[in-house]
Amino acid sequence: MTLSISNIEKILHAKRFGDYNGSIETISIDSRSLQNNKNTLFFALVGPNNDAHIYIEALIDKGVQNFVVSHIPEQLANKATFFVVENTLDALQRYAAYHRSLFKFPVIGLTGSNGKTIVKEWLNFLLSPEFNIIRSPKSYNSQVGVPLSVLAINEMHNLGLFEAGISKMNEMEKLEAIIQPTIGILTNIGSAHDEGFEDLEKKIKEKLLLFQHSKLLIYQKNKNIDLILSSFPLLGVRVLFSWSFADETADVFVSKKAMDDKTILQIRTGKDHFEIQIPFQDEASIENAVTCLMVLLSFKYDQKTIQNRMEWLYPVEMRLKVKNGINNTTLIDDSYSCDFQSLKIALDFLESQKQHQTKTVILSDIFQSGLSNQELYAKVSQLITSNKIHRLIGIGETISEFKSQFTNCITYRNTADFFLHLKELNFANETILIKGARHFQFEEIVAALEEKTHETVLEVNLNSISHNLSFFKSKLKPTTKMMAMVKAFGYGSGGFEIAKLLEHHKVDYLGVAFADEGISLKNAGITLPIMVLNPETTSFSAIIQYNLEPEIYSLKGLNAFLQIAEKRKLKHFPIHIKLDTGMHRLGFSEENLEELITVLKGNSFVSVKSILSHLATSDAIEHKEFAHSQIDLFERLSSKLMIALNSKPIRHILNTSGISNFPEGQYDMVRLGIGLYGISNDAEEQKYLENVGTLKSIISQIRTIQAGESVGYGRRFLADKPTKIATIPIGYADGISRHWGNGLGFVTINKQQATIVGSICMDMLMVDVTKINCKEGDSVIIFGESPSVSLIAEQLRTIPYEILTSISQRVKRIFFRE
Repeated sequence: MTLSISNIEKILHAKRFGDYNGSIETISIDSRSLQNNKNTLFFALVGPNNDAHIYIEALIDKGVQNFVVSHIPEQLANKATFFVVENTLDALQRYAAYHRSLFKFPVIGLTGSNGKTIVKEWLNFLLSPEFNIIRSPKSYNSQVGVPLSVLAINEMHNLGLFEAGISKMNEMEKLEAIIQPTIGILTNIGSAHDEGFEDLEKKIKEKLLLFQHSKLLIYQKNKNIDLILSSFPLLGVRVLFSWSFADETADVFVSKKAMDDKTILQIRTGKDHFEIQIPFQDEASIENAVTCLMVLLSFKYDQKTIQNRMEWLYPVEMRLKVKNGINNTTLIDDSYSCDFQSLKIALDFLESQKQHQTKTVILSDIFQSGLSNQELYAKVSQLITSNKIHRLIGIGETISEFKSQFTNCITYRNTADFFLHLKELNFANETILIKGARHFQFEEIVAALEEKTHETVLEVNLNSISHNLSFFKSKLKPTTKMMAMVKAFGYGSGGFEIAKLLEHHKVDYLGVAFADEGISLKNAGITLPIMVLNPETTSFSAIIQYNLEPEIYSLKGLNAFLQIAEKRKLKHFPIHIKLDTGMHRLGFSEENLEELITVLKGNSFVSVKSILSHLATSDAIEHKEFAHSQIDLFERLSSKLMIALNSKPIRHILNTSGISNFPEGQYDMVRLGIGLYGISNDAEEQKYLENVGTLKSIISQIRTIQAGESVGYGRRFLADKPTKIATIPIGYADGISRHWGNGLGFVTINKQQATIVGSICMDMLMVDVTKINCKEGDSVIIFGESPSVSLIAEQLRTIPYEILTSISQRVKRIFFRE
C-alpha cells in the first residue's frame, strides 16, 4: 500500500526533518537488500549488537531517501528525510498495527511452542481454493518478523494467517496489537524457550494474550490449559473450541489408527462421526493435522471436502537450503511455496549466499498476491531487475503470458515442458534459486540439478550461526572487534557459506589456519580481511598475491616475509605478531622481543596490524591464575612493542571460552571459534547456544537376525534373541570414530535411541532397531540435538573440535535458513 509522507509522520508520532514529497511503497530493515530504492522507508533498528544507523550513509548513496531513526547522524542532517522517534522498533510495530487496522477480514493468529509454521502452511493449502490468503512468510513470527508480515496485506486479501513467537515475558501484547487475530490457534506447548519464563503457567498465560480479543480459540484440551483459561478469562473470546485424543468431553474427540504409512483419524463431533486419512504417522504431524481439521470444522466445511483435502497434506520444508549442483552450480532450494512476499525473502537470501556472479531464478506462477496479474508481474519484474538476476526461467501458464515484462527470460507452460528442454539450458558456474508453488513439483527440478553424492548429509543451520554470533557479541563492549574463525573448513561445517554469512553480519576479521583456506575464500568472493594463523614460508608469495594477512610468530618467518616484501616493493603490508605468553606453541618469547623490535622499527615494507597471543587454559577455571598471568604478560609485552613501534595495533588474546571467562581480557578484538558452531565448555552457557550442524543419513536396509547370529567384522555383536538390525550408509571414512561402535554409541531414529552394534565399517554402521517403529529410507540422526557432539566427545574422551573436523569432505553439506 502506498502512503504519503504526511500520513507516515502522523502514524509514527514522529518529528520529520526533510522535504521529500513522494510516497512510500516498501518498508525495509535490511541495509544489504538490493530491493532498497527511493520509494523505500528504512527503519534503522537498534539491537544489542547492531545499530542500523551506521548504514544510513551507504543507503543514501544507493538512492534511499527516507529513514525512521532515533537520532540523525550528524554528517547526514540535510541529505535525506528523517522521521525521528524514541524507539525505531516500536515505530515499526506501530506502523504495522495501523496498517492492520485498515482491513476487516478474518485473521487467524497462531502461537505455541511447536507446529505453528506447519499448521499455517497446511491451512494455506486447505483454505486457498476459497480464500485469497496473506500469511507470514517462513517463520516470520518475531517482534520484527510479525510487523513485516502484516505490512504485506493489501485490499485483495480476505483471510490472514499469522504466527506469533515469543521467548520471554511481555512480548505477546505487542504482537497481538499488530496481528489483531479474530480466530486463535494454540498449537502444542513444549519446552522451546523455557528459559525465558519462570514456569509453564506463566508461559501459557503469556501466549494466551495473543487471543485476548479473538472471537474463537482452538486448542488441544488438557487440564493445565483448561485450568488457566478458567482463571484467566480472555476479553473477546466467545467460543472455546477444543479437541482431544483422551478427553471425551472435548468438542471434537479423535481416535487414531496406523495403516501402512498413513493414519486413519476417527472424528466425533457432537452427533457426527466420520473418518479422514492423512499421509503421516508421527505424533507431531497428527496433532498439527487435527488442528487444521478444527479450523475446517469451524469454517463449516462439509465432510467430503475435509476428507479430500486432508488426504493431500504434504511434508512442509520450512527452510531455504543451499546445495551443490551439477556443473559447478549452487542451488538454493525453495521449492515448496511461491508467493510475492516469500520471493522477496528468497532473493535476499540468494544475494547473501551467491557463490557465482551469474544468478539464475527458476520461478513458477505466483499465487495469492492480492494483486492483479498485470500489477503482480510488473512488481516481480522490478524485483528481478533490482536483484540483478541474469536469467529468469518461468514455469506456468500465467508467467508465460507476462514473459515480455522480463529481460533474458525463458518460459515453459509446465514443469514437464521444462524437462523436455533441460539440456538446452546449459546450467553451469551459476547460483540458481529454485522457487515454485507446491503443485509445480519443483523438488523434481532440484533433484535433477543437484550434484549426486551419497545419502549422508551434514545440515548446517545458518540461523543458529547468527544466533550464536549474537550471543557472544552481547558479552562484548561496543568497541570490541570480532574475528570469527572459519579454519578447518569452518570446523567441519563448510567454509564459504559460513564466511559469506559472517561477512553479512559485518564481523571484522576471518581467521583461517593455512593460506589455501584463505585463497579459497578470496576466490569465492569474500572481501573481509582474512588472517592466516599458521602460514608456511612457502605460502608467503600466495598470501601477498591474494591480500591475505599472515600471523608472524618467529624471527625466521619475519625475515623470510620481509625478503619477499622488499623484492615486491610492498608498502605497509599488514602482518600480525604472535607473542608466546605461556602456551609454548608458537610466538615470540620475551627474550627475543628486543630483536623483533629492532627488525620492525623503521621498516616500511610491513605494518603491524595486530598483536595477539593465545590462552592455554581459558576453559579451565581451576587454572584461572595461570590465565591471568598470561593476560598480564601479554599486557606487558604488547605495550612494550607498541611503545617501541610508536603505533596502536589491534590487540587480541581471547578465544571462545576466554570471551565468557575473562571479560577483562577483551582488549580490541576477540576470536570466536567453536562457540560460533554451538559448542561451549560450560554447561550453563550451552543452554543459550543453538545447535548448528546435524549429521543425517538414512536406513539402507533392515533385517532380523536370530539368537546366536552376529553382526559385522569380527562377530563383535552376537544376538541373544531375535534382533532387528538397520544398516546406515556412514562409516569411519566419513569421520565416525570406530570407538563409537560396539554398544557405546547410538543414533536417533524417529526420536528414539538406536544403539550401534558391532564394529563401525568404512562406509556403514549397524544399529539395533528392535523396539523402534521404522522402515528402510527413514531418516537417521548421527549427531545434532541428540546425540550431541559434546556427548560423543565426552564418551570418546576427546573434544568436540575433533568430532566436528573429522567429518569427511565427501559428506555433502546442506546450508539452510529457517
